[in-house]
Amino acid sequence: MQRGFTLIEMIIFIVVVSVGIAGILSVMNTVVKSSADPMLRKQSIAIAESMLEEVLLKDYTNSLGPQAAIGNDRTPWNLVTDANGYSRTGITDPQGNAIAGLEHYSISVTVALATSSDNAALAALTPAAYKVTVVVTDPGANAVTLTGYRASY
Repeated sequence: MQRGFTLIEMIIFIVVVSVGIAGILSVMNTVVKSSADPMLRKQSIAIAESMLEEVLLKDYTNSLGPQAAIGNDRTPWNLVTDANGYSRTGITDPQGNAIAGLEHYSISVTVALATSSDNAALAALTPAAYKVTVVVTDPGANAVTLTGYRASY
């Protein structure tokens, strides 16, 4: 009685194990390649939420009138509409200081009066509410869009 494996059994074993390892490595490659995507998305959402909050906290109207940003410095803004058309690559704080690690993100802000297709109740207000849209694009060219409304109250 002989014990052990034949050469054919060993070759079949090696082929089966090789195919299994190749499949596992393929899945791992896909997982590792996209593992940063959730971080980029979370960072984009945090940037968009921060800018949306900054804009929505501004006055609807006041006696000072509109104020433009000076370079990247957004501290002169005092009205919601001051943010309309703001667009930058490289995220900065309100004073215009660059935030390390966010230089490859871009942001744009649009402020317009709400229409009935946006929200009929907000558009019917007198004066109508402003619709603020913030779009942040991450280094992988994936965009996150957040929208908020600012009414005169």
